[in-house]
Amino acid sequence: MRMVDLIEKKRDGQVLTDEEIQFIISGYTKGDIPDYQMSAFLMTIFYKDMTDEEITTLTLAMANSGEMIDLSSIKGIKVDKHSTGGVGDTTTLILAPLVASVGASVAKMSGRGLGYTGGTLDKLEAIPGFHVEIPDAEFIRFVNESHVAVIGQSGDLAPADKKLYALRDVTATVNSIPLIASSIMSKKIAAGADAIVLDVTTGEGAFMKNIDEARRLAETMVRIGHLANRQTMAVISDMSQPLGEAIGNSLEVVEAIETLQGKGPEDLLEMCYILGSQMVVLAKKATTLDDAREMLKEALESGKALEKFREMIRNQGGDDTIIDAPERLLTAKYQIELPAQTSGVVQKLVANEIGIAAMLLGAGRATKEDEVDHAVGIKLHKKVGMAVSSGESLLTIYSNSDSIDHVKELLYKNIEIGSSGTEPELIHDIITA
Repeated sequence: MRMVDLIEKKRDGQVLTDEEIQFIISGYTKGDIPDYQMSAFLMTIFYKDMTDEEITTLTLAMANSGEMIDLSSIKGIKVDKHSTGGVGDTTTLILAPLVASVGASVAKMSGRGLGYTGGTLDKLEAIPGFHVEIPDAEFIRFVNESHVAVIGQSGDLAPADKKLYALRDVTATVNSIPLIASSIMSKKIAAGADAIVLDVTTGEGAFMKNIDEARRLAETMVRIGHLANRQTMAVISDMSQPLGEAIGNSLEVVEAIETLQGKGPEDLLEMCYILGSQMVVLAKKATTLDDAREMLKEALESGKALEKFREMIRNQGGDDTIIDAPERLLTAKYQIELPAQTSGVVQKLVANEIGIAAMLLGAGRATKEDEVDHAVGIKLHKKVGMAVSSGESLLTIYSNSDSIDHVKELLYKNIEIGSSGTEPELIHDIITA
């Protein structure tokens, strides 16, 4: 078997066999296939697409290129959730304890953020003492005893994906549905989950800018999951404006606590109920989404979900007293208001640009080597569709520097106020098959 023949075959739009795809991924991971040939192959996929069966084989080959996490010693169905990314996406911090509080097992491996704000691990590390790296035996014990643990991904998880992603980034082949879907699903499958819920975001703050692309990606990943014997559902959610009100690591931990107390933003809570209901159904703790939602609502209103978050923090070495005094996490030196320059209704909050403003404060990373400042970020007071008066605060900037004119300028450019505005629809579609 020669790589040049397989490049030619896919270039001509033919379907590759399982053996051929496995040969390509194995050879590239081991270094037998050079970058220039793999680059050509990626471009053929970009232009010629792949069948569902090809994408599934590609996904499984990438998953099997490194460590496959064995969670069989954890009782019950292990359910995971993945978001394709956004601004102010605090859902994992709320969903993990919320879903675990009704008896579903959430054994989650998360990553760090590169871009607008920190990832789930960065947010959790804003809690004093919280350990995201714990021994496998403790991880399994915590999930068996408490139904929840969130840790960092193994360094050897889907190494083929790491190599391919780096190559896609410099060959203009990132934006390909088969390559995006296989990248996401290979890591989820390698991480050992039995069931997967996907939040595919769309809009200015998302990777997929339009709904049609987001729908195709969601449908592709759900089919891959089913073909790989993983129960899978997906939600297509709006990310034209930030989700919730907080953007920044400590700020999002505080927002998660407030949401679990029943005092969080309505859009964030609704998103958690929708995703959480799917997780509960896939974990077979409820038979319908409506029943699952009622279970989650009761757990939140009774305080069970908040206590589960306290237990999760305590298990992983964190200071669980921040549950009772979350304001202790708000340690930025300056809190600076951004007043509206005119009266009217908020028409637009450009999510990705507001995320970049938070990154400029230090809430995210421009490169992998950058340090995240857990204390800084942005707290929105006005969302799209809300009225505002001239001089009224649009948001609060949490900063450790008082020289932030460039951040203010960026924010003003990306917040539009007019005579009318309509709150965007939060959920565009739900994909179950």
